[in-house]
Amino acid sequence: MHTMQYEITLPADYDMGIIRKRVVDKGPLLDDFPGLGLKAYLIRELADGSPVNQYAPFYIWNAADAMNAFLLGAGFDGLVRDFGRPVVRYWTGLLHVEGPAQTSVPRTAVRRRQRLPEGASLRASADAAVRETERLAGLDGVVSAALALDPRRWELVHFTLWEHDTPREVGDRYQVLHLSQPQRAELGE
Repeated sequence: MHTMQYEITLPADYDMGIIRKRVVDKGPLLDDFPGLGLKAYLIRELADGSPVNQYAPFYIWNAADAMNAFLLGAGFDGLVRDFGRPVVRYWTGLLHVEGPAQTSVPRTAVRRRQRLPEGASLRASADAAVRETERLAGLDGVVSAALALDPRRWELVHFTLWEHDTPREVGDRYQVLHLSQPQRAELGE
């Protein structure tokens, strides 16, 4: 399992309706993309209290070759043409757990990054993060929860999809515009 996200920060006066239309038009194109577990089309808006206007999709891949095919393919080329080439953050997936609301359409996503302290046991830190992800996945309103690791920065990433707008979780909050999930069932735990 592989996870990735890129963030396209937009001007304060940017019409976020442009991004919403883009997702309506292009989102379904990945609804059957081979090797893609799920892609959450995410935005944050100044109008909703976010510090930025941002388009920031989050991906969970079942296969590295599928991720590479996407990054080197026509769809990502179109994004690069329209917005410039974003930095793509990449993490190794550790866990994906379905929540009680797994059949619901997610409305909100929360991403929380957690630096692993210097000198801390990596194994103990990862085990604690797995338990935290499992706890999150059990909360009412959770569609799914994932945990990933960036060994370059020694950072864990918790990513949770919620069926409602008021999740009980600290982190960067996003509105989910669309969810492509062609191989979500294969993500497993």
